[in-house]
Amino acid sequence: MAKTYHVGTGTRLVNLVFRAMTRRGLGKDYRHVLTVRGRKTGLPRSVPVDVMRQGDRRWLVAAYGVTGWVHNARAAGEVRISRGRYSEALRVTELTPEDSVPVLRQYLREVPITRAYFDVAADSSDERFAAEAVRHPVFVLSPVPVS
Repeated sequence: MAKTYHVGTGTRLVNLVFRAMTRRGLGKDYRHVLTVRGRKTGLPRSVPVDVMRQGDRRWLVAAYGVTGWVHNARAAGEVRISRGRYSEALRVTELTPEDSVPVLRQYLREVPITRAYFDVAADSSDERFAAEAVRHPVFVLSPVPVS
């Protein structure tokens, strides 16, 4: 059974440290700070996230489940990711569970620290990964169209 993500004092402290490191460009290169407008307050909310890459394509994986940033990203349709001096506004589009399978497989290979929050293993069937995508949504990141 997968662990459940709880936001307590320890989680807030870890997120604070990872946000600070990422803002300085330190740590794993897939780690970024995600900023999204709060769906209720309209205020910007920031959290460290892992961005998966394959060539020019990028995805966000909700490793800890459907948390606040997931709800906010769904509502806003747009996020900002940053790392060091780099920052970019991006559109988010949620993938279907079936389309999420290869991204979730890649995520489990590359980010082992979060494996305990998943009910699948690297060798699980595509069907099990698709079922897991309901609990761990995947978003494709694409450039915001210029008006």
